[in-house]
Amino acid sequence: MPELRKDPVSGRWVIISTERAKRPEDFQLPEEKKGSKDSCPFCEGHEDKTPPEVFCFRKSGTKADSPGWSVRVVPNKFPALTREGALSRRGSGIYDLMNGVGAHEVVIETPDHRKNMTDFSPKKMGQVISAYRGRIIDLKKDPRLKYILIFRNYGREAGTSLAHPHSQLVATPITPKRVKEELIGAKDYYLRKERCVFCDIIRQETESKERLIMGNKNFLAFAPFAARFPFESWIIPKRHSPDFETIKESEKDDLASILQATLKKISRALGNPPYNYILHTGPNRLNIPGYWQTLDFDYHWHIEIMPRVVRIAGFEWGSGFYINPMPPEEAAKFLRKLTV
Repeated sequence: MPELRKDPVSGRWVIISTERAKRPEDFQLPEEKKGSKDSCPFCEGHEDKTPPEVFCFRKSGTKADSPGWSVRVVPNKFPALTREGALSRRGSGIYDLMNGVGAHEVVIETPDHRKNMTDFSPKKMGQVISAYRGRIIDLKKDPRLKYILIFRNYGREAGTSLAHPHSQLVATPITPKRVKEELIGAKDYYLRKERCVFCDIIRQETESKERLIMGNKNFLAFAPFAARFPFESWIIPKRHSPDFETIKESEKDDLASILQATLKKISRALGNPPYNYILHTGPNRLNIPGYWQTLDFDYHWHIEIMPRVVRIAGFEWGSGFYINPMPPEEAAKFLRKLTV
């Protein structure tokens, strides 16, 4: 029988449709072609095709915006939001609006057009994570910016327009609705129980092991109880930590390892599927006394990985429910058994 499950953080309900249950191979999509690197603006030697870099790991002695880099961060050439100008909040009748101030950057993860993140070396994965951290630290200095969202679109079905391995960063002058749902849910849970809901999730998933995918000293990978998508996977720090940029050097290697291993398991299970991953972290509290007062006690930053193997249709858009034909316990069991 299908089940309705409630996410303990956001309060969102999900339908786990066991009547539609499928095997992992039923979700596999045709392999996508990588496209030509000759016209790719992210390839090494094409630095003049992007805006000037704002962060980079490069060989000693090489100049900015030239070959010799390993990870490079540049402003998006066609940004959703721009750094220039004032917010100028205003009203138009009953409607509220402001200028599109923010930041939109691209993290070019490797000079190699043909590589996937699952092929990266441990050092390379660590550099990508350090680039995320460095840009969040820098952008949080801007009091106009309330939130920095890092995400990765892999594959055409996941929304990518360029095949070259990259992630993106968008900084916004407001806290996004999806993030705010988590923040409010975590705060309400803390006020009711005087405990962090994420710490309770970590404790329960570690003890039950039903939805556990893997773990190491500092991180846990698991299928969430109210998973929205087949093989949805979360990675979360065991140490209570609301802000990603506070990650320690000793933790960075463990994050690189578990993130890559989880992506490899998903790739092997589903035949290199398109996916999105998003990094949810605490909002910018710079110069805002009292903003999200309990956040240091009730929130955990985390990464959500969502394979794009089912389509979102009218019911989902109209209701806010998701229908997941793969119980997370079954997905976690399958991923847990895979060796990578």
